[in-house]
Amino acid sequence: MAMELETRETHDMIASDRVEGTAVYNREGERLGTIHRFMVDKISGQAEYAVLSFGGLFGLGNRHYPLPWQKLSYDTGKGGYVVDLTKEQIEGAPSYDEEGDDLPTYDRAYGERLYGYYGMTY
Repeated sequence: MAMELETRETHDMIASDRVEGTAVYNREGERLGTIHRFMVDKISGQAEYAVLSFGGLFGLGNRHYPLPWQKLSYDTGKGGYVVDLTKEQIEGAPSYDEEGDDLPTYDRAYGERLYGYYGMTY
């Protein structure tokens, strides 16, 4: 078990399956949700978005909120990611229901809209 953990998480790197399900907090320590998945650029290999699963009850009715990866910072004390956002800011952000017909295309126009919402340049 220890050997497996060593290959899935090091000081600087973590396996993708260990990121999914990691808690996300705001600066006040309020738990906002968890990382549902993250999106990686095929060409650069860089993580572009962390998709936050937020809302609902017992996993039902959750919405998914893509966040620019740069908005997250890992807090070893919390064992999770911290974002400088309020619950209200996330609730107003572009989101989708995985069961619905509003899945994002993750194209340039979507990236510009999403980054713009967070006051960032795509």
